[in-house]
Amino acid sequence: MKALLQEISRCQLCAAHLPHGVRPVVQASSHSRILIVGQAPGRKVHETGIPWNDPSGDQLRLWLGVDSATFYDPDRFALMPMGFCFPGSGKQGDLPPRQECAPKWHPQLLPLMPDIQLTLLVGLYAQTHYLSDGFRTLTERVKHWADCEAGHWPLPHPSPRNRMWQRNNPWFQTEVVPLLQQRVKGILLN
Repeated sequence: MKALLQEISRCQLCAAHLPHGVRPVVQASSHSRILIVGQAPGRKVHETGIPWNDPSGDQLRLWLGVDSATFYDPDRFALMPMGFCFPGSGKQGDLPPRQECAPKWHPQLLPLMPDIQLTLLVGLYAQTHYLSDGFRTLTERVKHWADCEAGHWPLPHPSPRNRMWQRNNPWFQTEVVPLLQQRVKGILLN
């Protein structure tokens, strides 16, 4: 695992397309128990090199019911985005994750994490890549999380930009989040 993470840290696969330079951000251990597959690092994460070190990460940790120390323990949480580097910003926010990372690195990382009991798919890019459940929208998929492929749990992106989605879908906070917290707690206590 250590050698692969070092190789990823030196990756230049899409350097020509990254206006802010290359800085792959990933956290993993061969003992990780929960995998979070997100989109791509934002500007703040790019600057610090710490995954989910922004308001989105704060919200995600609230949804999971964990503190920062637990979240940043690689033996508990693996944090693997679809695109490992900040793709830059567009008119509506950050650009989509680069498409080179997931096919290159995910198949190499996943077999090195045999203890994963739950994979959280945060946002549409991760869900589209990993699920073939027939749901057409993120909202349908999140609402029917229990019908998704075994071991996968789809989540909306916790970005402050998604506050409207959360207001329009109050069932997520009242019905889904408590079950998610219970599941996460159960995995971390075992």
